[in-house]
Amino acid sequence: MKLQSQLNLAFISLLLVILAVTGYVIYSMILGMLIDNERMELQQKGELLVDVLNEQYRSQGNNQNIGGFLKDQDLQLFLYDRNQDQVLMSTMPQQYVQGFLDQNYFAKTREDLWEAGNSKFVTSRILIYPEQTDLEMILLTPLTDLQTVQQDFFRRMLLVFFVGILAAVPISYLLTNKLVTPLTKLKKQLKKIEKRQFDQIERVKATGEIKEVEQSVYDMATELNRYMKSQQTFFQNASHELKTPLMTIQGYAEGIRDNVFEETDKEKGLEMMVTEVNRLKTIINEMILLAKLDSEQTEYRPEQIEASELINQVLDRTFPLAQEKGLELSHTVDSDSFFFVDQDKLLRALLNLTINAVRHAKSCVAITVENKTIAIEDDGNGVPEDIIPHIFHRFVKGKTGETGLGLAIARAIVEQSGGKIMVSDSSLGGAKFEIVFQE
Repeated sequence: MKLQSQLNLAFISLLLVILAVTGYVIYSMILGMLIDNERMELQQKGELLVDVLNEQYRSQGNNQNIGGFLKDQDLQLFLYDRNQDQVLMSTMPQQYVQGFLDQNYFAKTREDLWEAGNSKFVTSRILIYPEQTDLEMILLTPLTDLQTVQQDFFRRMLLVFFVGILAAVPISYLLTNKLVTPLTKLKKQLKKIEKRQFDQIERVKATGEIKEVEQSVYDMATELNRYMKSQQTFFQNASHELKTPLMTIQGYAEGIRDNVFEETDKEKGLEMMVTEVNRLKTIINEMILLAKLDSEQTEYRPEQIEASELINQVLDRTFPLAQEKGLELSHTVDSDSFFFVDQDKLLRALLNLTINAVRHAKSCVAITVENKTIAIEDDGNGVPEDIIPHIFHRFVKGKTGETGLGLAIARAIVEQSGGKIMVSDSSLGGAKFEIVFQE
């Protein structure tokens, strides 16, 4: 069953349950309300009759005249004498009088609902001349009259409910269609992603949580597209980076095999072959490391380390290279700064960034640690604008770069450590790499 049908069925089922419960409650309450209202009306009618009797027949003291007056009112009532426990007059058939006497209803002054045979009556009792006599007028209304009103009201209510359901069905269809349509369109876009048709992805108009899902799908498609392209670029660059030293090694090896080179050239060729083999080894090792970092196959052992200790290790390892180039290597570290990371891995990332800065610097490199931020700056030529968006991708390097994997490795380690790495222009004139960890 489709989602729209399920939603419509659920909505209509819920509506029917609500209407059924509402109808039952109203049906149960309406009879009680009608009885209370009828009792009040009988009380008002009785009080009006008593007022008339007080004005016209009080001085006469003749109960027969009172009875004749009451019979002319076309009401169902009794005239009852409390002292004699006797019904003096009745406008109802004798069978009801006898039935009420047998049930002793006349003596039960607090009983408002009388029953005789299969008939029930709502009653109201009013004293006549309370200060002189114990005459009492009892007015009655058959409960069947009220039940007829109750049933008529209930039929009207059912009609209203039925019309409401008929109106709710198309409204439910429109609302669920508005809800499901974006999901249907989103499904088509996911099919495009499955077929890698990233250029044909279209945005879907939606609201609320569906809009958030749509945005997530679009972001996922964008990231997958970027990843696919980066993988293609990676394999292209990797084949190029590996092909160059292999061709060099092949050329010298064939020359030595065919005795093309003189003795001195053979020595030079062997040295070149060893250099290229080491270069290949470095590239392959860094590619393996980067693959492990991206796939989270490496074991990560975080521990709390002081920032000063970590930076001192970086300085100790990069100092000889800085001295060789005649660079000033400065640092500023907060004494109370610390990081909860894998020390060896973060050290590798910082070394990659610092060596990169030393390679491009003209006269100085500065390392600054403040709170949870590590900044590494140089006074070189900076990062070209066209490279900045791709600087942390694999095999992206500047003119003096080596393998093009150092910054990609640094990015992978920082992200695995829960941080974020950024590049910008430095106040020293060159590039500024910042690593920011969460507080």
